[in-house]
This record gives sequence, C-alpha cells and structure tokens, in this order.
Amino acid sequence: MASHEAAGAGASAGVPSLDDLMPWSVRPLRTGRPWVTAPDAACLRARWDRLVRAEGAEQERLFGPTRSRTPWTAATALPGRSTGTGAFARDPGPYPDPVRILHGPFDEQWMIPDHRLLDAARPELWRVADGHQLFAVEHGYVPAAAGPALSVGALLPDGHSPAGRPGRIRPLYRRPGGREPNLTPGLPELLHRRYGAPVTAPAVLAWALAAARPSPAGPLVPLPADGALWADGVELGRELLRLHLRGARGGERPRLPGGHRPYVRAAIPPRPCALDYDPETRTLALDEGRVSPVPAGAWEFRVGGVRMLELWFTRRTAPEGAEGLAALRPRVWPQEWTSELLELITVLALLDGVRPRQQALQDRLDRSPAVSRQELYAAGVLPPPAPARRPASVLDHREEGPEGQFALL
Repeated sequence: MASHEAAGAGASAGVPSLDDLMPWSVRPLRTGRPWVTAPDAACLRARWDRLVRAEGAEQERLFGPTRSRTPWTAATALPGRSTGTGAFARDPGPYPDPVRILHGPFDEQWMIPDHRLLDAARPELWRVADGHQLFAVEHGYVPAAAGPALSVGALLPDGHSPAGRPGRIRPLYRRPGGREPNLTPGLPELLHRRYGAPVTAPAVLAWALAAARPSPAGPLVPLPADGALWADGVELGRELLRLHLRGARGGERPRLPGGHRPYVRAAIPPRPCALDYDPETRTLALDEGRVSPVPAGAWEFRVGGVRMLELWFTRRTAPEGAEGLAALRPRVWPQEWTSELLELITVLALLDGVRPRQQALQDRLDRSPAVSRQELYAAGVLPPPAPARRPASVLDHREEGPEGQFALL
C-alpha cells in the first residue's frame, strides 16, 4: 500500500494520478536469471537443452540459484500453461513453447514460460492476459530525462525500466474476456456527467497515453473539465495506441509514407558490433551495414533518457563477459531482427511525429479548467475501495500447484 499512498502524495497539487484512475497494479516481473528471456526463440531452446543435459553441481551453476528458485524448487504452473510443477532437477518435463513478451518499452522478446525458472512471474497478470487485454506500463522516473510517462502493449510486459526505478503494470481489464474494467468505481459515471457522453475503459487508457506526465510518484493524468478537450485527447490517444500496438487487436501495422520508409541499403554483417547514426544522411550504421532513411526523431527517441534504438541493438549483440546459458546466442544476425529493426524505426519515427500534437494538448490542459482530485474525493470516487486494488478472482478451473497438487482460486 505504500506505493499507493506515495502516488496520492505526489498528486497533492490536485492532478489525479494514473493510480487514482486505474487502481489495480502489479509490480514488474522478476526473472532472477537473465537466460530465460532472449530476443531469439531458438537460443532459448538451446539453453533449455544445455540445462537439461547438465547434472548435479553443473546444472545448479547453469541454473543460477536464488533465494526464490533453485533446481530443486517446486512451483505452480503458470496460468494457461502446462509445464512441470515438481523440481526441475528431478524431472524437467518437455520444453515449453516460448511466449512473446514486451521486455521494457518497444522491445518484443521471448520467454520460457516455466514458473520453476522465474523468481516472481506475477501469475495474476498471466491469468488476465488474453486477446482482449491491454497493459499500461509505467516508466521509471528520471528527473529531467526525456521520454513518455507510460506505454501500452498487447503482449504480457515484464515491466523492465531502461533507467530509474521500474514503474508498475496496470491491466486494462481485471478479468479475462475484456470484463470488469480496471477503473476506479464511479469514475466513468462522473466523467459521463461532465462530458455528456459515455466514457469507456479504452477511452480512459487512450486519454492517459496522450496526456500523462511523469512524476516521482508515477504518471499524473490531468482530467479536463471540458468535454471537447477530452474528446480531442482521446482521439489523439487512440492514434498513439495504434502505434504502440503495432497491428495487434485487429489494427494495421504502422507504416511511414512512401519515400520515408527505412530500407537496408547495405547488408547488415553477420556479427555487427557497433551502432552509429549520421544525421546528415539520415543513415543508421551497423558496422558496414546501412539502413536509411532513419528520421532523427527515431534515433533520438528516448525513455527515461535512454535511446531506444541503442538499447534494442545492445540487447542483441553479445555483451563482453557473458557466461553460462546467457552466452548461448545466435551466431549470426537473424533476418528476423532486421525486420524488427525496420518496424521499430517506423514506430519511433511516427511517435516522434505525434509529439507536437501531444505538446499542444498539454498546453491546452494547462490553460483549461480541470477535474481535480479534490472533486473526485468530494464525489466519493476517491479513494478507490480496497477490493479495486486487489486482483479479481478469475478462475473457473483448477490450476496445477507445486508437485501436481491442485488449487481453486
């Protein structure tokens, strides 16, 4: 509860926080060992096979034991996943198909979905991750650093922060199937009366994506008193949401206009080591490989002060000193990574292009009357009731617990 109290303190000036609007949140995942996630799915299978072949002390060394997990730790199966629940050292079971996750903002990677390998997998997130769910992910606050306050994805996020203290993960819905919006009870009705039109959970999420401002206590989300301003912000937020989702949930994949789309002009070498950018030619260099045109806004796009393209590249080039299972990486640059790089450049360039409209929205908000936290308290909307901050009971089936036991939540 301390984080919720802190959020309220940070919004004492009267601006609601995202925590006020979407009260159920989950801490970031904590894998405990880096080798369970990777940008390439094939290397995860190689790591698994290497761990299974090892025995005794060698297996324990490769596993990377922590206080939460060792090769002899039993664990529940992750919701929706069928894996071993007994000790890995005794019976690893079949290799589970890796799942696509969002590793921090704008980086889609792969994870081995075996609870025995993850220190804190946050099962409550896995229970509600389906074809209807969206996840708002707060970015760690870094004073005076450039970048958005939050991002939204359809993939299960791990909540990793490029810099600063990680924020929290806020699902849009509390139950599978797009049921029970994760909104403070009474908020949609209050805003409906204010704006004269129904207010839905996706609209609140779109507004937050367009209007959220970073703060030490988490994103602040000013609410306008004017319905026209709200409608404009929701429209802008929906455009941002489309870019963040990259074609998920039935949307179109982002594309730059003809003549501005990035292409590979010189083949990327098998093992590129350095990334550089030439603003005059708008060229991204991966050693002797060349990609252009790359807008300067895409190269400079940062979260928490960290360039997203540099971070993406660094995670895909073998770091010095990598050892153990984490050292098992692709020997050559996969073609899939080139396609992902071109799409990431496109997304970041389009997001940068929307920034002037976001700034104009912020300027209008600063000049306009607002719905304050005090008004939300006076209307009985705040504080959210305690159950709204806890996971909903979503199970209508049994989940396999440690050593094959079953539990009904």
